[in-house]
This record gives sequence, structure tokens and C-alpha cells, in this order.
Amino acid sequence: MTTLTTSPLAPLLERLFDQADAVTSPAFSGISRDERERLMRSKTEYLDLYGRLKDLWLPVSRETGALLYMLARSSRAKTVVEFGTSFGISTLHLAAALRDNGGGRVITTEFESSKVAKAREHFDASGLGDLIEIRAGDALQTLSVDLPPSIDLLLLDGAKSLYLDILDLLEPHLAPGAMIVADNADYCPDYLQRVRAPGSGYLSVPFADDVELSMRLG
Repeated sequence: MTTLTTSPLAPLLERLFDQADAVTSPAFSGISRDERERLMRSKTEYLDLYGRLKDLWLPVSRETGALLYMLARSSRAKTVVEFGTSFGISTLHLAAALRDNGGGRVITTEFESSKVAKAREHFDASGLGDLIEIRAGDALQTLSVDLPPSIDLLLLDGAKSLYLDILDLLEPHLAPGAMIVADNADYCPDYLQRVRAPGSGYLSVPFADDVELSMRLG
């Protein structure tokens, strides 16, 4: 029995995934595919884009959620950082692993205030809120201060164009063997070039259709 597969978290996650599947956004559907691709890759318009998508959940898949739990659990992670809380589904998977590891802290950040408020509600309902620190604001600011000396796992699931910038901020704190999970990393080719390059200090492979899985060497 694990925190992930028992009450109150298991039924809560099922409800949240169902809600996420049911939500659509007229603002998102009104953007052409080409314009959407351009905005996803932009380093200057991401705040506008994600502001327009504030009603969309943008969660990880069920499979990626399970992967996050397994990675954090098997590595006995104690400190996790997440870029992009949204409504907190991925955060809950990570916090469940920390609970089953005996404790720790998930630092997660989200700039959309309405999502921060809903995520906090979900954290309270899960019984895992004591393990989660949510930072409201632009991650380029919120993750530039008060970081733990050692980070065991990093999840990148915010504005895709900022993945390399966030990695640069956090890299000095990544523990040897730390895992980095980047969702939809194909929208940030500079990030992929960095973690896949020989001698980069990372071992990195594509995982499934939408995830880049990397390990910090050293």
C-alpha cells in the first residue's frame, strides 16, 4: 500500500484527472496551430500565453504522474523542485513519494494566481500540504532565491521556452544522480541540445512521446 494508491490521494487524483480531461478553453482553441507553436517557443510572450490558458489544467499524463512517483520513490528523494504547478496534479505525485520516503519538501512555482489558489485547495485535501511549498510568481524570480543546497529531482513543466534558463538557475544545486524530467521538451530545442551533448554533465534520453528524462552526472 502506498500514499499514491490509497485514500485520500487516489480518489482525489482520479477526480482531478477527470476534471482536467473535461475542461476546454475558447482562448486556446482560437489560436491557430502555427501561432500556438510560435508562442510556445517564445521567451518574451510566455506570460501572455499562459495567462490566456489559465483555465486549462495542462497536467502531466497519468503515466508521467506514475513515473514521477516511481523516480522520486526509488531514488529516496528528499528535496524536489517543480517548475509549473498548474492545478497541482504532478505536485501531488511527487509529494506522495516524499511521504513514502519518510518526508521531505517539494518546492513548486506557478505564476497564475488563480491556479495557485486551486492548487492549495488540492494540497490541503490530499493531506500532503505539509510537504509542499508553493511559490507564486515568475519562476525566473521565485527559483532564483532560497534554494536548498541539494536537489534530488527536478520537474520542468512550465513555459517550455524557459527550460534551459531554469536549468541554469538550478544546476549548481542538483545532486549527483539527480533526475530531471522535462515534459514536452521538444518545444525547447536549446534545452535538448544542452542535456544531450557529450560532456554536458548529463545522461539524457527521450522517454515515451513527450518526456525527456535526464540524470545529472558527477
